[in-house]
Amino acid sequence: MTTQRLSSQAFDITIGDIAVNVTRLTLDITDNTSVAKTRGIPDGYITGDVEAKGELELNQKYFNLLQQAARKAGSWQGLDPFDITCFGQAGLGEGAENTTIEVFGCKLVLTSLLNIDNSNSPTQSTVKVDFMVTASDFVRINGIPYLAQDNLPSLN
Repeated sequence: MTTQRLSSQAFDITIGDIAVNVTRLTLDITDNTSVAKTRGIPDGYITGDVEAKGELELNQKYFNLLQQAARKAGSWQGLDPFDITCFGQAGLGEGAENTTIEVFGCKLVLTSLLNIDNSNSPTQSTVKVDFMVTASDFVRINGIPYLAQDNLPSLN
């Protein structure tokens, strides 16, 4: 039996409460956990600092939706961080593939405001928007936090 697999086209993306279609979305996590050593010999590990960042590539239609939020905030830099949710589903019932990636406190930064390429077949103009994760909720993968709860800073 052939099972439908999860593809890039099977994802629904929300930025805050704005539903968007993206040309491309990346999310990279840097986790600086490292090996602890005693006299140069591995002896456990040390939990390191973490960060996450990514990039959205949007066509003008969906960029305009973000622009409305920026106008309401008074500027692009004035936008409060958004949560980004990526939900992918392929197939139904047993054997279906689903995934949900939640990214919290994403501060947007415009990076490539215009991309016009007349050298090949007609393509839509796109805008690239970088984001950095600023919230301690960080990232959840299918509801499971990336960060160990005992590593979170105390708010007391």
